[in-house]
Amino acid sequence: MSVMSATVDTGHQPYPTRAGAEAAFTRVNRGKVEAFRALGLEIVLGERDGSRFRDAYSGRWYWNCHSNGGVFNLGHRNLRVLAAVRGALDHLDIGNHHLVSGWRGRLAEQLAATTDDALPGVILGVAGSEVVDTAIKLARGFTGRRGIVSIEGGYHGITGFAVAAGDPEYREPFGLGAEGFAQVPWNDLAAMDRAIGDDTAAVLAESIPATLGFPMPEPGYLASVARRCRERGVLLILDEVQTGLGRTGTVWYHQQEDVLPDMIVTGKGLSGGIYPIAALCTSAPVHEVVDAHPFAHSGTFDGAEIGCVAASTVLDIVTDPAFLARVRALGERFETGLAGLPLTVRRRGMTMGLAFDAPDGGMSAAARLIEAGVFAVWANNDPSVLQFKPPLTTSDDEADEILAAVRSALAG
Repeated sequence: MSVMSATVDTGHQPYPTRAGAEAAFTRVNRGKVEAFRALGLEIVLGERDGSRFRDAYSGRWYWNCHSNGGVFNLGHRNLRVLAAVRGALDHLDIGNHHLVSGWRGRLAEQLAATTDDALPGVILGVAGSEVVDTAIKLARGFTGRRGIVSIEGGYHGITGFAVAAGDPEYREPFGLGAEGFAQVPWNDLAAMDRAIGDDTAAVLAESIPATLGFPMPEPGYLASVARRCRERGVLLILDEVQTGLGRTGTVWYHQQEDVLPDMIVTGKGLSGGIYPIAALCTSAPVHEVVDAHPFAHSGTFDGAEIGCVAASTVLDIVTDPAFLARVRALGERFETGLAGLPLTVRRRGMTMGLAFDAPDGGMSAAARLIEAGVFAVWANNDPSVLQFKPPLTTSDDEADEILAAVRSALAG
C-alpha cells in the first residue's frame, strides 16, 4: 500500500479545492487552520480505509498511527461495524431516552460482562467528557463529599467537571475554576496520600495518562492507590478511554494491574469510528444513586440506539481472546521493529509512547513521520513524547511498511 500521491476524486468533498475547505473551516476554528499552516500540516481528511487515510486534495496516503486517540482502534470504516450499523438503519434511529430500550440494555449487559459483572451498572453518553462529568456527579452524590483528586498533566475532556480535573491549560483560557479539585504528580504515592482528605469523594486517573506521553504506572502504583481509596471511603474512577477496549492487550488495562475501580470511563473506540457513544461502568452501590433518582440524569442522545449497535459490535470484536492475543503479538512486533532507534519505547500492548531526549523530540518526530507518510501526534503535555497508536487491526505486512517508514524517518 503506497503512500505516494494518487489522483483523487474531490467530488466526495463539499469544496473542490483545499483553499475552499480551509476558508469554510475558519468559521469552525480559525486558529487551528492558521496553526496547521504554520506547521506545514495541510491535510484534509479524504478517502479512508483500514489503517490509512489520504489527503483529499493531494491524494497522498498516510498510515494512521494516532487513530484519533483510539477512535479508530479497529481501523477506518471497519467492515463489521459498518455492516451492523447499515442493517440497523433499516429499522432504528436515535431512540427515545424516556423509554426502556433493549438495545441500550444489551450494550449494558456486554459492558458489565467485560468486568465479570463486578461493575454491573452502566450509564451511556455521547462523549468521554460527558461521561467523566457523570462519574464525578455520582461520586459526589454517593459519598456526600466534594473533593476530586486527579493527575497533573492529565486530560479527561472539555466539559465542566472533566476540564476541571485536567491540566489548567484546558480551563484557564475560559475563566473556569477548579474549586474542590486537586492534582498530584503521576506515580507519586506520597503526594496522593497527602491529597486524599476527609472531603475527598474520588480519585480520577487515566490508567496510563495519554496526554502526558503514556508514562507507565510503576509496579504496584495503581493497586496502592486503589487500596488507599478503599481504606478512606474514597471512590476510584479509572479513565480507560485511551487504554481500554483491547488497546493494551486486555479488554481493560487495569485488569493487568489486578485492580478493580469503582467506575470505568470509556468512549472513543466504543464508537467503532462510526457513531459517537461513550459509557460509564459502575459498581452496584454507586449505581444506586441513579436508581434512587431515575429521571435526574437522562440525556436525549445518550446511548443512541444506532450507537448501541455500533458499540455492541465493537465489544463482540475486542472481547474475542484471539483478537486480544493478536494485539499482544502486534505490539511485540512493533517494539522489536523500533529497537535501535534513538528513542525509548513506552508500551503496553498497542499503547505506545516514543520518548526522546530533546524537550520537543515528539514534535520533531511527528513532523518527520508525517513527511514520510506516517501520521502521529506528540503528547500535548509532554512534547518530548510521540503518541504512537496504529489501529489494532493492522496486518503484519502493514506493520512492516509502517516500521520501514518510521526507521527511515527517525534513524540517526
